[in-house]
Amino acid sequence: MPAERYIIGIDYGTDSVRAIIVDARNGTEMHSAVHNYTRWQEGKYCDPAQNMFRQHPLDYLEGLEKAVSAAVKAAGPGIADNIKGLAIDTTGSTICAVNKEGIPLALTEEFRENPDAMFVLWKDHTAVGEAGEINKLAKNWGGEDYTKYEGGIYSSEWFWAKILHVLRTDKKMQKAAFSWVEQCDWLPAVLTGNTAPQQLIRSRCAAGHKAMWHPDWGGLPAEEFLTKLDPLLAGLRDRLFKDTYTGDTKVGTLTAEWAQKLGLNEDVAVNVGVFDAHAGAVGSQIKAYSLSKVMGTSTCDMLVAPLADTEGKLVKGICGQVDGSIIPGMLGMEAGQSAFGDIYAWFKNLLLWPLQNITRVSKITDKKTMDKLLEETADKIIPLLSEKAAELPVAENAVTALDWMNGRRTPFANQLLKGAISNLNLGSDAPRIFKALVEATAFGARKISDRFKEEGIPIKEVIALGGIAKKSDYVMQVTADVMNMSIKVAASDQACALGAAMLGATAAGIYSSVEQAQQKMGSGFVKEYHPDPDRAAQYEKLYSRYSELGEFIENSLLKNN
Repeated sequence: MPAERYIIGIDYGTDSVRAIIVDARNGTEMHSAVHNYTRWQEGKYCDPAQNMFRQHPLDYLEGLEKAVSAAVKAAGPGIADNIKGLAIDTTGSTICAVNKEGIPLALTEEFRENPDAMFVLWKDHTAVGEAGEINKLAKNWGGEDYTKYEGGIYSSEWFWAKILHVLRTDKKMQKAAFSWVEQCDWLPAVLTGNTAPQQLIRSRCAAGHKAMWHPDWGGLPAEEFLTKLDPLLAGLRDRLFKDTYTGDTKVGTLTAEWAQKLGLNEDVAVNVGVFDAHAGAVGSQIKAYSLSKVMGTSTCDMLVAPLADTEGKLVKGICGQVDGSIIPGMLGMEAGQSAFGDIYAWFKNLLLWPLQNITRVSKITDKKTMDKLLEETADKIIPLLSEKAAELPVAENAVTALDWMNGRRTPFANQLLKGAISNLNLGSDAPRIFKALVEATAFGARKISDRFKEEGIPIKEVIALGGIAKKSDYVMQVTADVMNMSIKVAASDQACALGAAMLGATAAGIYSSVEQAQQKMGSGFVKEYHPDPDRAAQYEKLYSRYSELGEFIENSLLKNN
């Protein structure tokens, strides 16, 4: 490939959007820029106490323009003129109601401050009740079980549950919502100028894993099923979509308006959007029977397998199995934990609470000094806890915790579940409790790998990416010990955006397949954690206690409800 060709990979996270310019010849990340969502940073449109998390579409559009134009400006005309593709990954399922033109209702005057008219973020759990109804009906209505390719259980984090919850709680939305879009579908549609709901290109990744789409029943669940669930859904199926496309498919090219905003040429190809964790799996060079783990605030675990090997297999308890959702031509399987790094952040904030509140009224020293002390403590508390926890032995009588602080995603999604800490005594200090929390997240990861193996899906290697994978030796070593498997850490700090760029390079015609793009653009691995045989054996016993505690908590919840 003698000619210079570049791809922009755009990664929409929970808090910000990042754009990176990648050399398609070798995957070198040339320039990047980040924009934090303005309204999200201000805490608008969310109610954490009710598990309600909404984002304004303007945050996405403003972030897109600012991040991409800043990266392009830094690159200069020599690179910018040779950008051939632009690829997007987003969080998901993150959905929004649109009008007949495909405009999110929050971008209209009537709904501009209505959270129900905004994007319902992936971690919004307000639709727990609706998810329960979907699961009950799917098993008992006498027709097709539309959850069978979703792991046999539907989550409140997903497409139909969120739609139904919004329609039930907001009568104005019932009248105004013509159709609904995923964030990863809407943004490429905006860039290419085709937002009409029934024509815009829909992602196989999003539809298959979150909307119960499958070719076996001609696309989305039948109208009869949806109206039986609630008459409010009548007619919506026809205003959505039938066909879906893999991430290596070209949607179109930039409109003149967006080319000017971004400082790019109009011939830049835009491909089908995908979810961030799926793009991350591509970027971390996933292959058959690799388990790719995005380890951040939560985890998303991806596994791919040849279609011939998995024909007729239904993996229960995961977040879906979809042909082509990660690598076209292979079965993509998704799992994950609803909270991972968020648990460590929760414990840090718990320990910081006295200092944060006492400094407000303290007269010992000035506010500037107190602020510096608080900042230094916040920066050092997790590293120090990790250091001290690593010095503690793996003991059978240790503190045991559950990682369900934000419910359970896999195995067998249940967002009503809560976390727990057991076996405390007067010697249970902060490092010991922190150690138990880290072990709990590792045990949760083990549950996921066990679920695949129990269903006859082998795991030949584990790949980790994300902030925790790159920054925390302690967490990674405990996870390797608990899983009793080696874990390779992807070298790229931006594996999701890099994976999106690989898909974009394929859609732009630079490579003939995603696998070829992975081979040429992959960054390799920076580190590998190997399990310690002694600790792995000791953790087997603690894993049993974790499982027993989980069973007790779940059964208690069932009795009380």
